[in-house]
Amino acid sequence: MVTETSVGKIPNYTVIDAIIYKHNVQLGGIIPVLQEIQDEYGYVPPEAIYHIAQSMNIAASEIYGIVTFYSQFRLKPVGKNMVKVCHGTACHLNGAERVARALAQAISAEEGETSPDGMFTVERVACLGCCSLAPCVSINDEVHGNLTPDDISKMVDQYKKSENATAVD
Repeated sequence: MVTETSVGKIPNYTVIDAIIYKHNVQLGGIIPVLQEIQDEYGYVPPEAIYHIAQSMNIAASEIYGIVTFYSQFRLKPVGKNMVKVCHGTACHLNGAERVARALAQAISAEEGETSPDGMFTVERVACLGCCSLAPCVSINDEVHGNLTPDDISKMVDQYKKSENATAVD
């Protein structure tokens, strides 16, 4: 069973031990172990790294090095909605910075952060491949294009309303 706090799920070492055991506690098994732990928690809880290190007889610094080297791993929980703000050439020339500022204001989080309510995590990306829609952002892989700063607050409000409607059901 996994419990949640305002910052993320609290590691359940029984669950982590089962994941480690499943991968036969082999050094080569560290990446699948980390992937499965991240699938379970949404990130790799830093306090779990020490437990993994001890259980697998690997230096915690080595595990931390793996987690920080590969972009697939996160050490912090992410919001319910992953927002990617495109800063490619077309988006940059068409106002990506203004869109990013409006987004930061609407959700109270800068790029690389998660909003205080846990609804949104913002990531800066080099290109979404939607240059004809510049400037654009994707939310949970759904692309929104030809955006203005005014569009951002409406878009964020729609996601918040959708989340509230789901929470009521």
